[in-house]
Amino acid sequence: MIVGMTQMANAPAVAHFAAKLAFETDVSDVHTAVEKRHEVTIVDTRSIASWNAGHIPGAVHLPTGKIRHRAEGLIPRDRPVVVYCWGPGCNGAAKAALAFAEGGWDVREMIGGFEYWVREGFGFETAEGPDRRPVDPLTAPAPRA
Repeated sequence: MIVGMTQMANAPAVAHFAAKLAFETDVSDVHTAVEKRHEVTIVDTRSIASWNAGHIPGAVHLPTGKIRHRAEGLIPRDRPVVVYCWGPGCNGAAKAALAFAEGGWDVREMIGGFEYWVREGFGFETAEGPDRRPVDPLTAPAPRA
C-alpha cells in the first residue's frame, strides 16, 4: 500500500509526526541545549533510588506521582520543561509530561530516557559523584580517527 500513496493520504502521517516532534526531544538535543546553556528545566521523574543511581547533571528530581502537588513553585513556568524516566521501555516520562501539560507547562518528553543519556556517553551524577560510561557504538556515531 505504500507505493502509489497520494499526498492527501500522507496528511495523517504528516500531522502525526509533526505533533510528535512538537512534544518529544532526544538525548542529543537535550545535551546540546545544556551545553549551550539554553533555558530549560530538566526533570527526572523516577524514584529516589533511581535518582541516586544516576541522573542528568542539573536535573530536578520530581517523581511523576508528585508533580501535581509539588511542581508549582519548584518548576519555573518561563522555560520549557523536559522530562525523562529510565528508557524506552518506561512510560513514566509520558505520564509526567501529561501532568505538566495539564498544569499548563510547556513540556517535552526526552525519548530514550536516562538509559540513552548514559549509552550516548554523556556525563551523569550519582550519590557518589560524577560518572560517565563509554559511548555505546549502537546508539551514537563512533568518533572519527
